[in-house]
Amino acid sequence: MSVFAAAIDALFDDPNLARVAVYRAGGADPGVPVRAILHRPDRIGEFAETRILTETTMFDIRVSEIVAPAEGETIEVDGAVYVIQGEPIRDAERLVWSIEARSA
Repeated sequence: MSVFAAAIDALFDDPNLARVAVYRAGGADPGVPVRAILHRPDRIGEFAETRILTETTMFDIRVSEIVAPAEGETIEVDGAVYVIQGEPIRDAERLVWSIEARSA
């Protein structure tokens, strides 16, 4: 295990950063329990000459827990279900998925 992988594992094991979530391939049961770090950053988009502020929901999940997340699959955290939208991307070390989602 690399130093980076050990550091990532330590972050995801921290109960102050990561939460237990349920990932459902295809949005159907059975779900797989995973550790997820939830982010809700505001983003600014542009349309013509207008700037639009939108809320987003992002999840970081270890690649070791989900092999290939895809658009339309779901993640449940604290009873709230989110649908993956767009293409999940991996970090430079290929250890963590960054997944954008919307409320179901």
